[in-house]
Amino acid sequence: MTSTPVETQAPRTGGLGTLLVMSWSREAPEGTIPYILACPRGDGPDGPEAESAAAGQLLANAGIPVKHELVDAARTPSLPVTLLVLPGAAVLTLPQVTAQFVPPADWLAAAAEHGCAYLIFTTRPWPADAEPGDVPTLADFTSAEATLKSAAHVVLPVRKLRG
Repeated sequence: MTSTPVETQAPRTGGLGTLLVMSWSREAPEGTIPYILACPRGDGPDGPEAESAAAGQLLANAGIPVKHELVDAARTPSLPVTLLVLPGAAVLTLPQVTAQFVPPADWLAAAAEHGCAYLIFTTRPWPADAEPGDVPTLADFTSAEATLKSAAHVVLPVRKLRG
């Protein structure tokens, strides 16, 4: 992973609590790939289990399967998930949730180069004892089978403002 800026968003929907959004990029044979992780913080009043259920309901309402199956949003134009990339910022939008985050320059360059980013939206809450953006925790969390199996995996085309 080359970078891990974090932007903690606090949209409250049902029992979702705080939604964490983290961005990073990773080298791959096809170039630098931009990634986005979205997950519940686990800090809601009803506890991590309620947040996990609320995240699952949010994804179900958006028509995104929570399983290790890749959804290509470019081939599913009715999918209500978008990624808007602006100079120095990005906005992830789902029904009832809009999360703005500030990705690093290498993430922005990779998103511009590939024209898309890989979203992992997991229902698994972030570890309670870890700070958001901690590089070793992020690496462990995003590669854990429990995270991947409880996540929607979406390739999101990059959208830009016209001007």
